[in-house]
Amino acid sequence: MVRRSLSPASACLLACLPACLLGGCAVVGPEYHLPETAMVNAPAASGPFLSAGQSASSAPLPDQWWKLYDDPVLDGLVTQALAANIDLRVAQANLERSLALLDARGAAREVQGSLSGETSYAQRSAEAELQHVQPPLRTIYNAGVAVSYDLDLFGGLKRGVEAASADAEAAVAARDLVRVNVAAETARAYADLCNAGFQLDVLGRSISLQEKGLRLTQLLIRHGRAVRYESDRREGLLETSKARLPRLAARRRNAVFRIAALQGRPPAEADMTLLDCRLPLSLPQALPVGDGEALLRRRPDIRGAERRLAASTARIGVETAALYPDIRLGASAGSTGAVADMLSPLTNRFGFGPLISWTLNRHAARARIAAAEAQSRADLASFDGVVVRALREVETALNSYAAGLDQQQSLDRAREDAGRVARYTAQLRRGGKIAELPAVEAERDLVAAELAAAEGKAAINDDQITLFLALGGGWATPGLAKALPPAAAAGDPPSP
Repeated sequence: MVRRSLSPASACLLACLPACLLGGCAVVGPEYHLPETAMVNAPAASGPFLSAGQSASSAPLPDQWWKLYDDPVLDGLVTQALAANIDLRVAQANLERSLALLDARGAAREVQGSLSGETSYAQRSAEAELQHVQPPLRTIYNAGVAVSYDLDLFGGLKRGVEAASADAEAAVAARDLVRVNVAAETARAYADLCNAGFQLDVLGRSISLQEKGLRLTQLLIRHGRAVRYESDRREGLLETSKARLPRLAARRRNAVFRIAALQGRPPAEADMTLLDCRLPLSLPQALPVGDGEALLRRRPDIRGAERRLAASTARIGVETAALYPDIRLGASAGSTGAVADMLSPLTNRFGFGPLISWTLNRHAARARIAAAEAQSRADLASFDGVVVRALREVETALNSYAAGLDQQQSLDRAREDAGRVARYTAQLRRGGKIAELPAVEAERDLVAAELAAAEGKAAINDDQITLFLALGGGWATPGLAKALPPAAAAGDPPSP
């Protein structure tokens, strides 16, 4: 670092030089714009989803997608989770930290000032002054004020503010991504709880019928109308059904604990009244998914990746500005000397003029520029990867959902067939044309079909929530823009 002291005449001359240079100097480094080659600009990325089919509609996804289930309890649970989730508190604190760093970076473009003052009872060294007479003991002081302003002729500070602003916007996107996950996981836990309750009820009916069938079989054996191994077979089937009860009960309680954790509460404060839910969530309409263009605007991780690319592009300009001189305008005034002469012409001092600093090690500066450019290329690749992953997640979720709906149709038909058989055998039993055991068997088959259909509904709920999660809904809040523009104005802080 080289600093040159200037004569008063030169200082006055150079004090005007920056203003003259200002018209001829430009902000160095690339101006950020969304690269044309970015995957987000590809026509294939913004069209309709390939796997939508009949299972979904092109209607836009509502921000609060969980309200499509029309379940007030679910609405309340998601609201509570978004208000008190611990991960959201962390994300909010990270956002506030980024905004504070942005504010600090912007302060570098303001006029800088400092005040100093000191006093001491001292004796100066005679030999340091090349004298052989002992200096007197006296009270001395030093006080002053200094102000300076960096002209930022080559935009190093401006690019730094741009980078910090993009970082803060990426922190907003990270916070929104947490909101997406909190809403989806709350809905998933509630769906698991309700589906497990429904399955427990159906399984309980199945166990009751199997117990009834076992009693009838044992009665037939005692009268010599059935072989003994029939009783063993039915007992094995009964124990297999009973073995499923503990897992379903544990699944329900664990879902309640998951909801409590998502709301920032310990298990001891979990709301056990949620166990009253025993009906699966129902979506009475085609699932609205929009299209690829809406997805790319909505997903917070895509927005965050784009903002990180903007930040790394701005840092190229920060490093490039180090190749050029840094010119500051400054002025200082003060008084230094013996207290007895305080504020006299002998102790007063002042000065003003430019301060020019220039790093001569160009190799190091260019190496840092190359590193910043490489980081920008890496962030562009990461941005493309996030876009591809988002599109892949939606397509695979749509495929799974469509397959689940097809499976559910078959399960529902099987249940209807079993219901017709059960009703017919019941009529025959009431007419005395068949024994009681075949009628019980037919009713047991109906309950088994209902249990299979209930498990299918649980899988469909899980597929729906996975699709909602892939679509990236649930982060928007009142007063928050739907999506930040690709390149926000430098220095404009994002909304917290």
